Amino acid sequence: MAPVKPSGGSVFLVEDEVMIRMMVADMLEELGYSIAAESGDIEQALMLAQTADFDIAILDVNVNGKLISPVAEAIEERNRPFIFATGYGTQGLPPEYRDRPALQKPFQMENLAVMIESTLNRSAAAERT
Repeated sequence: MAPVKPSGGSVFLVEDEVMIRMMVADMLEELGYSIAAESGDIEQALMLAQTADFDIAILDVNVNGKLISPVAEAIEERNRPFIFATGYGTQGLPPEYRDRPALQKPFQMENLAVMIESTLNRSAAAERT
C-alpha cells in the first residue's frame, strides 16, 4: 500500500525518546511534511505549543513520566489539530482527550500518513462549519 501523498504542512513533534523522535521526523519529511518544532521536554513543549507556527502536532502521551495534557490544552486553545502517539493504547490517553486521534506505537509510515490527513481534513471541515 503506497503512502497517502499529503498536501504538505508543518508538524510540531513532542517525543522524549530521541531515537523515536528522529525516526518519526524522518517519516514526516519523507511524507512531505516539514518539522516546525520538536521537543522531548514538557516545559519546552508547552512554550513551543504556545509560540511555534505549525499545522498539526504529534504528541507522545507520556514525556519523561509527565502527562502531555498541558501541552495538548495549549494547542487546543490555539485551535490547532493534534494526534497522540502512545504505547499504552487509548486507556493511556488523558481521560479528557480519549476522543482524540491516537497512533499506537510502534506505527508504520502509512498509518502516520493516513492519521495526519484524516485529522487535518476533519479540522478543516470543522472550521468550515
